[in-house]
Amino acid sequence: MLKSPLASNPFALMMNPDAVVQAMETSDRLRRLQRRVCKPLDKPLVPRPASDTAAFDSEVDAQDDATD
Repeated sequence: MLKSPLASNPFALMMNPDAVVQAMETSDRLRRLQRRVCKPLDKPLVPRPASDTAAFDSEVDAQDDATD
């Protein structure tokens, strides 16, 4: 597969975005890609019991008191 001069120079791609869009629209390889939308930030957070946090906080406070 031969690369066009446009594809081999990323700065040329920035100067001619219309040619890039046209190449993307006519690309068979891009058309065959399977598309999937991943939204990992949309997952709900796993709730943690308040006792775990309180126990950790008290342990850290006890260590701070011991070093003073």
